[in-house]
Amino acid sequence: MSSTLSGLFAVTRLEWRRLLVRPLAWVLAALTLAWLAWSFTLLLGGFLAGQIQRAAMPDGPGFTDLVAVPLLGQLAQLAFLVVPLLTMSVIAGERRSGTLPLLFAAGVPAARVVLGKYLAVLGWLLLWLALTLAMPLALAHATHLDWGKLAAAALGMALMLAALAALGVACSAFASHPAIAAAATLILTLVLWSVNLGAQMAGINGGAINWLAMSTHVQPLLRGLVSSDDVLWFVLLILLALALATRRLHTERERG
Repeated sequence: MSSTLSGLFAVTRLEWRRLLVRPLAWVLAALTLAWLAWSFTLLLGGFLAGQIQRAAMPDGPGFTDLVAVPLLGQLAQLAFLVVPLLTMSVIAGERRSGTLPLLFAAGVPAARVVLGKYLAVLGWLLLWLALTLAMPLALAHATHLDWGKLAAAALGMALMLAALAALGVACSAFASHPAIAAAATLILTLVLWSVNLGAQMAGINGGAINWLAMSTHVQPLLRGLVSSDDVLWFVLLILLALALATRRLHTERERG
């Protein structure tokens, strides 16, 4: 058990170090956080400009609804591009550079490779989320935050980022080139997000097609509604994606 954990930690630490030395990760962090900071400034300005009108509305939207949650919505949109770029090289890059067989030769199981790389990427994404949350939290002393709604929205974003990271790792495991992995992750993410678009346009709000859509499970969390069904959907997607990636690497290792 201890050797398994130490091996997993070694893979995670190696991938984390690679993220830290890759210019792409730093560029993505700088550009997206700058954009989110600018969006936060605009949202805050709009919130302050409408304070007088909202004073006559006792049950009107507050700082959490007008600033914090929309900011997380901006992060969700950026994640569609950030995650594919961040995950495209985790396995496909190893395969292209010829270092993946070295991991297999060292006796590292496929499951440990996949999980270690996934945890490193997830750590980067959760840090990205934490830095974004720090913006509205910095004004917690001067505003009235709805902590329950903010916690639910943060949970939704964390689950969404975890699911996108798992999809990215799976696509990287199947792709022969990082660019192909990034394109596949982006396409798969967009399909999952809008698979129920036709049903919604037809006025259908239930059924299996709506349950399959990621947006169906993210939007209630952004509204402050935590459901076990929504959490379970993300957990199942993460497990399925990581299992497929592990199976792919295991087959590749057996074939040599």
